[in-house]
Amino acid sequence: MATLNDMISEVRSSLAGYTLRQDRISYLTSAITTTDTAIQIGSSNNLAKGIIEIDDELIWVDNFDKQNNTMNAAPGFGRGYQSTSPAPHAINSQVVLTPTFPRVNIKQAINDTIGSLYPKLWAIYSTTFTFNASQTTYPLPDDAQNVLYMSWQTTGSSREWLPIKRWRQDLMANVATFNTQKTINIYENVQPGRTIQVWYAANPQTMTSGTDDFSAVTGLPESCRDVIVYGAAYRLLSFIDPGRINLTSAEADLADSKVPGAAGSSNSRYIYALYQQRLQDESLKLTDKFPIRLHYTK
Repeated sequence: MATLNDMISEVRSSLAGYTLRQDRISYLTSAITTTDTAIQIGSSNNLAKGIIEIDDELIWVDNFDKQNNTMNAAPGFGRGYQSTSPAPHAINSQVVLTPTFPRVNIKQAINDTIGSLYPKLWAIYSTTFTFNASQTTYPLPDDAQNVLYMSWQTTGSSREWLPIKRWRQDLMANVATFNTQKTINIYENVQPGRTIQVWYAANPQTMTSGTDDFSAVTGLPESCRDVIVYGAAYRLLSFIDPGRINLTSAEADLADSKVPGAAGSSNSRYIYALYQQRLQDESLKLTDKFPIRLHYTK
């Protein structure tokens, strides 16, 4: 199963193929804590002033010592640069110098894509409760956006679950009464004391830790992974061209001969079209699996 780290690597490798740029990489020769400012790396050839990336942290390097292969972070703001979190880093951790697409930006693009999927794509969860003959309305979880299907378990050895066809969902219920704005009203002749199961659609959840499993955390099927990768890629490619504005140098002219000035926007639109196509494919698969079911509100 894919993790957030796997998806970040996939997005970064895909974008590297477009930019024709290979980030300079080294490694830590000694571990550092959250407060250390002296950073020792393996090669003096890669020492330079600017931004470096270790794991998910960005660090601003103010100066360096080539004799000792040491990079010195700026005091105060150097560690945890650009609102990243200072963290300890183990020996041999990868050090990326001036990353084209920092991990923190890729992670944000992935989560922004996940957050924009609903209502095209949704996560599927279920909840159960016991039916009370004197009660019509029951609370639903706060993340419930739309009820997909309801059933109740009959008595006897058959253990059959019968569908419930008379119900009404309320997304603006009285919070003081139910401790939630999401409730379901049931108008079916269900036997008292029986278990009712409700399947509902919810917004996909974003990922935070690099080890988060894509399907387990987001609630989306594994087949949606490439949808998220396309979505993150087009978001990041959109910012390539603005970063090259007003660059005049021999190196810039050489780069323009291989990747024209507006190529970022052009490729972003192309990947966006792929994203929209895959999004539509997955949306159709989801609606086929969970079609709109006929029910009565009274």
